[in-house]
Amino acid sequence: MISLNEKLDLLRSRLKHDKVKIMIIGLGSVGCYLLDYLLSCGDENMEIAVVGRNHDKMLSDVNIVKVASLIRGQNRCNVNIISDVDLNDADSIAKCLAAAKPDIIVNSSRAYAGLKYGSISWKNVRAYGIWTPLSIKYIKNIMEAYEAVNSNAIVINTSYSDAVIPWLKTAGKAYPDFGSGNINHLLPRIKLAVATQCGISDYWNIDITYAVSHFHDVVISKEGQTEGVDQLIDIRYNGKRLSVDMDKVFSECKIAMPVDAKRNMMNASSNFEIVSGILAAVRDRKKVKLHCPGVFGEIGGYPVVIDGTGDNILAHIDESVFAIDVMRAKNRQSIYLDGIEDVKDGALYYTDELIEKANKAFGARLPKKVAFDEIEKVAEFIVSEIIEKHKDK
Repeated sequence: MISLNEKLDLLRSRLKHDKVKIMIIGLGSVGCYLLDYLLSCGDENMEIAVVGRNHDKMLSDVNIVKVASLIRGQNRCNVNIISDVDLNDADSIAKCLAAAKPDIIVNSSRAYAGLKYGSISWKNVRAYGIWTPLSIKYIKNIMEAYEAVNSNAIVINTSYSDAVIPWLKTAGKAYPDFGSGNINHLLPRIKLAVATQCGISDYWNIDITYAVSHFHDVVISKEGQTEGVDQLIDIRYNGKRLSVDMDKVFSECKIAMPVDAKRNMMNASSNFEIVSGILAAVRDRKKVKLHCPGVFGEIGGYPVVIDGTGDNILAHIDESVFAIDVMRAKNRQSIYLDGIEDVKDGALYYTDELIEKANKAFGARLPKKVAFDEIEKVAEFIVSEIIEKHKDK
């Protein structure tokens, strides 16, 4: 697997003479919203492939998005449907990748569809990391297929990348380049709260640099508090660092949100932001800053810069405000509260606290260590002993 910078340079070279090919794997609510956002760009130099198993459902979903965007005068690109791809089978995925040859892959698939895992875990164990074996289940197969066909596509993963991407990396496997969601769901909330406190009308120009894991996205968004953990955050406007009451800011991040599939507008927007950032750097030679979980195989969420202003594109974790070791430590402190003690040597380690909470809440004892070759077994255990027995309670 070549480096992200090499992938970006190859993409720039290819796009001098061709359209960008984007593949969306999994056309649930996240995938449908993302497809809508991409078509809304009106980009004639973009081709999109959507991948899944149910052709009739995918055709219906694609048709409504295509027609709706054309009503708005925005649809300018072809959308191809690739059906009968089994995400449990790396060979099936490999055939799809070999035929489509995507430049950017967005994995928005879910191993257990139609359920927001947090609806079970948060009220019972206040931790999302319990679901990591399910979150990695399909992306590990996708990356196995990716490696088998020697793909150089840039890969964006949607589900719990804070731990999933480092799990793949420490196992010596090919791993996604970016994770979407989680940390950057907080940034707009913070911008709106800071703008109110400081009387800033153009809140979109507030610049934030932030390093934190999924746990704090949830606890701040749901409860408006940080569980007593100081946050590694820098907030500026017009280049000047702002001094604000962060307790008040975080309290105002607790805003009313839907609990159904409409929430996935945010995750689709996270994917869209990364795709847009990549294309801005590659095609328009811009420098962009994103916030992504799991980037470069790191545990937790980080600010990342893609600098396309030079002859060679450079992507890196932004250390202009916080040193990498400081960000790593803060992320580990945050993700521990999400039930993840460590990810190393190809294994995931749950915290003792999560193991006891899960046993008490669900009557199911998680293993301390989940080795890479035990992912399927533990994922099946979580489905049968936790999800199936508690999803309707």
